[in-house]
Amino acid sequence: MSFPRACIIGHPVAHSRSPVIHRHWLAELKLEGDYVREDVAPEKIASFLAGFATSGYVGANVTVPHKEAAFRAVTRAEPVAATLKAVNTLWLEDDRLIGTNTDVYGFLAHLDESLPGWNTRTRMAAVLGAGGAARAVIHGLIERGISRLVVVNRTRTRAETLAAELGARVTPAGFAELPQRLKEIDLLVNATSLGMTGQPPLDLDLGPLKSGAAVYDIVYAPLETPLLAAARARGHPAVDGLGMLLHQAVPGFERWFGVRPKVTPALRSLVAAELGARERAQ
Repeated sequence: MSFPRACIIGHPVAHSRSPVIHRHWLAELKLEGDYVREDVAPEKIASFLAGFATSGYVGANVTVPHKEAAFRAVTRAEPVAATLKAVNTLWLEDDRLIGTNTDVYGFLAHLDESLPGWNTRTRMAAVLGAGGAARAVIHGLIERGISRLVVVNRTRTRAETLAAELGARVTPAGFAELPQRLKEIDLLVNATSLGMTGQPPLDLDLGPLKSGAAVYDIVYAPLETPLLAAARARGHPAVDGLGMLLHQAVPGFERWFGVRPKVTPALRSLVAAELGARERAQ
């Protein structure tokens, strides 16, 4: 009898640590199965997803640049994916492709784990970026009842478009306005790729940041970004992006392999070591 196989779909995808996460859980839980990478070019993604039912996979994660294409390809999208118009987790029901988005879950689960009760202390939050990751973060903050949100983007019109879509709680701003906003906020989230290995730095002075405000960076390569280092140096609670990656993987694994795994210190150490080895090799 063949064992269940899942994959991560992206382009490029060789950098993905998702196989490390899922194979760790398979071994830990003593389950038969496997999880591999599928590098699918943008011009081939529609046909790949159309034929997914005959691919031999029971499901998949989807990463950049295919989350919007996956949303268009599914027969049914769960409400969170429909709201975000992006799918990062796929599975089959009667050979029909179904999708959801676990980025919101991953973001909130890690924030809850790292800073218990954070939402009771957060009256205002600022999110840097206006792409898919920022949309997921803002959706999560709204879900938790944060009443005032500022979305900050270098291209202010993109922030305005996103704010208009997400409702009256969300106010757009450009980076020039950020120093003044930092004086008011209780939570700052970097939802851009700035500061990631191989990407431009995030040029941000935390000097004006409100005392006690928390800083969350969804970037996890490097694990300690300059933003987080600066936050810790000033005494701010700081949360890295690795936990979001680990927690967002939980619902998919449970759906494909039938057991809900746990995010443990051992898993975090394993993936952190993998990331460190990759950085040293570059």
